[in-house]
Amino acid sequence: MNTNLFDDLAIDEGGTLARLHQRLEHNADSAGVLDVAYRTIDTPVGTLLLAATTVGLVRVAYDIEGHDAVLAKLSDTVSPRILRAPARLDTVARQIDEYFAKRRTTFDVPVDLRLTDGFRRAVVEHLRDIAYGHRESYAAVAVAVGSPKAVRAVGTACARNPLPVVIPCHRVVRSDGATGQYAGGPRAKSTLLDLEAA
Repeated sequence: MNTNLFDDLAIDEGGTLARLHQRLEHNADSAGVLDVAYRTIDTPVGTLLLAATTVGLVRVAYDIEGHDAVLAKLSDTVSPRILRAPARLDTVARQIDEYFAKRRTTFDVPVDLRLTDGFRRAVVEHLRDIAYGHRESYAAVAVAVGSPKAVRAVGTACARNPLPVVIPCHRVVRSDGATGQYAGGPRAKSTLLDLEAA
């Protein structure tokens, strides 16, 4: 009988904690003190961390990047007022699910590109122009952003793209057709390219 009582308390405690967290999310957002909301979603390329400011989606991170490290960096670079608050990211989570279900070929969510600037920002902006199912070489991207000799820098900009999947750096490949490097790892890049090619 005592075991059932403890089980009931554990279940109630879990529900109570969830309700308290929801109230914290709501109150922080209502008071304007929730600068960065985040959540995770499971996808065919692993668990993705999604983070958004009031401006828009600011970060998508693969689990191999270390979600705790990504959150710590967001706290340092954007704001320490960061909280797991899934509701702010419902739309992007739904659109990513639709993308992997082959029901979506573009993302229609506001983005916050404060984590990239200069040449890297120009590359990230160009990535948005590479259509679903298409690929461009690192050299072609370098030409498109006005720096034809900056092929390696394009690779670095793609690797540091703060919004992989949503801003499609996976569509940039080597001139010989090889996939090249990717923040989510070579398997994730191949999965995304195969998904779009099918």
